[in-house]
Amino acid sequence: MRDILHCDMNNCYASIEMKLNPKLRGQALVVSGSVDERRGIVLAKSEKAKKLGVKTGETIWEAKLKCPDLITVPPQYDQYLKHSLMAREIYYSYTNQVEPFGLDEAWLDVTSSKKLFGNPNVIAEDIRKRMKKELGISVSIGVSFNKIFAKLGSDMKKPDAITCIPHERFRKIVWPLDISSILGIGSSTRKKLNKINIYTLGDLANTELSIVEKLLGKNGKKLWLYANGQDQSKVADMGFRPEIKSVGNSSTCTEDLLNAEEVYHVFQVLALKVCERLIQYGYQAYGIEIHIRDYEFNSVSYQKKYSYPAYSSIILCERAMDLFENYKVFRPIRALAIRAIYLVDIDKTQLDFFALEDGLIKKSNLDQAIYEIRKKHGKDSITFASLKENVKLPTDLQDIYTLPNSMR
Repeated sequence: MRDILHCDMNNCYASIEMKLNPKLRGQALVVSGSVDERRGIVLAKSEKAKKLGVKTGETIWEAKLKCPDLITVPPQYDQYLKHSLMAREIYYSYTNQVEPFGLDEAWLDVTSSKKLFGNPNVIAEDIRKRMKKELGISVSIGVSFNKIFAKLGSDMKKPDAITCIPHERFRKIVWPLDISSILGIGSSTRKKLNKINIYTLGDLANTELSIVEKLLGKNGKKLWLYANGQDQSKVADMGFRPEIKSVGNSSTCTEDLLNAEEVYHVFQVLALKVCERLIQYGYQAYGIEIHIRDYEFNSVSYQKKYSYPAYSSIILCERAMDLFENYKVFRPIRALAIRAIYLVDIDKTQLDFFALEDGLIKKSNLDQAIYEIRKKHGKDSITFASLKENVKLPTDLQDIYTLPNSMR
């Protein structure tokens, strides 16, 4: 029997902000994008804001209807990443099997750690105390015999709590819970299960597997196994790196985009970000996908696979504009996204005639040079001349921090 912990940093972004500025402690606080730059969405909330009904994902004006004295602060992603890595150092002092799940969560397999550090509950309590002392942040920890129930345990009691779901008592603890309590069941799946009178995890566990599979396919079998305590997925080892299937970036614009030229400039900026990350990871992309959201919040996506791969921002932008031609009825655009898909290793592709005709090598070399200069001298040290004009993007457009978060 395995011993798995799931550690969840409570109200992570808001907690870090309160640590950095003690005057914010105990306040109704949210981390949000800029209202002036039309990104006023709640990204994270403090415990007090949560108790007042503030929800992640809602607009600031909606949140302030519930809490007129709400304090808003901009995100500091560099600090969140720093604290995430500090937490991981604590986890690694107990086991080399640590699998992050986003910036603020991680699974730990402590099966082989008991002789050194004590039983799983003792280890969990030690981690809880160290997180408060060394990072100034509370953590909720689930202790169980598989990853799914460990995650469920950390969700059951918050903040600053430890919840144990042992094998011999999991039916009593888990089965009365709503089916949405478990990882992998969102609102759509929940509605489908409710239609056949499956409301609790016990209902799911005791339904014939063939019925669940017929309703949900392969995912149905996986969820049925979860409910029956049969999750066998392993916690990733220290050296594990999950396969990256796509690399993207997006932004809400500071003003609506009114013509194709403005769209092109935004795609240039987003493509530069994507290009940098492709080079960092050692990938190039056969395909591209774009996402468009207009001023009335209507969304549409287009994607295409091309005959040869590329990582150059110039080519990525050209392909994005190629796809943009499908947007026949132009409506003022609020937000754009670009995503590189069908990834392959940079060094494992043979160039063909069409790639050479499109100047792939020259464009790729240019982007490689831009990447190296930015890496050495900062992201503002060099850019395309056209981007010195007024591009309708936030001045603090953030890079996306990607950490392993696989659930195999």
